[in-house]
Amino acid sequence: MSRPVTLFTGQWADLPLETVCAKAVSFGYDGLELACWGDHFEVDKATDEYCMKKRELLDRHHLKVFSISTHLVGQAVADRIDERHKGILPEHVWGDGDPEGVRERAAREVIKTGEAAKRLGVSVVNGFTGSPIWHLCYSFPPVPAAMIENGFREFARRWKPILDAYRELGIRYALEVHPTEIAFDIASARRALEAVDNHPAFGFNYDPSHFGYQGVDYVKFIYEFRDRIFHVHVKDAGWSDTPADAGVFGGHTEFGTLGRFWDFRSPGRGNINFEEIIRALNRIGYKGPLSVEWEDSGMDREHGAAEACEFVKSIDFAPSDIAFDSAFEK
Repeated sequence: MSRPVTLFTGQWADLPLETVCAKAVSFGYDGLELACWGDHFEVDKATDEYCMKKRELLDRHHLKVFSISTHLVGQAVADRIDERHKGILPEHVWGDGDPEGVRERAAREVIKTGEAAKRLGVSVVNGFTGSPIWHLCYSFPPVPAAMIENGFREFARRWKPILDAYRELGIRYALEVHPTEIAFDIASARRALEAVDNHPAFGFNYDPSHFGYQGVDYVKFIYEFRDRIFHVHVKDAGWSDTPADAGVFGGHTEFGTLGRFWDFRSPGRGNINFEEIIRALNRIGYKGPLSVEWEDSGMDREHGAAEACEFVKSIDFAPSDIAFDSAFEK
């Protein structure tokens, strides 16, 4: 049996959820991964009745939901807060903008998101964590090891109470390993897990597009964290095999700018080897959704989302339950 193919609604939050539902059905999707912004899933309104109505809307369109996503609020929990966050946070989380107050309100909101997820009937919340040490990523002036260690301790101090609440709720938090987060590659993901004492409620939303252009082994990530892959995003990235004007760090250019070393691409149109990803997911026994997070600055999103759905369904396959050469045995 192939895995359900869902559409992450974060890049469609400018449209009402009912409109997105109709489009997703026309594109061929089996379900949605609901973003906690726009009107798609509003945590501050998520009463039992609200969640029931969301379910009814999805049911009318024959769409399933396996997770919700709180990337924007999650970012503020352990981040260095500045004016950028005001543009992505709900007003009640931003408040007066005092950094510590923002972080505390964001933490409470992420716990409320877990409670709302339970009312909706899903067991995974995807999102970001923020990072108090991302600005130290390039070690100059030289960064003392103690600063990095303190950053991981701060991350753990802010996130452990949230993860404890999630464990009580029976909800798992899936960090999308990503530049600007506490974990952005295999090495930092290991340290993040260690920092929270391998908390059972903490794992990953696997997205290979954030690894490939960094030079990170995105297939090895699956095997290394096989018991921590709680959810999977299907997103592609293309990168150049020749020198570029703007390198891995982007050169302060916008996505889609000519001369960048890398950019996000519609699934199947970049450099990510999805064949090996599917085989790896089969080997670890992942049976959850494959959720298309569609981002491609050079393509119409409706064309891209429809094409992506078809692509994902064409590459997904179930593992074999017999050895191919067993038929030769007498």
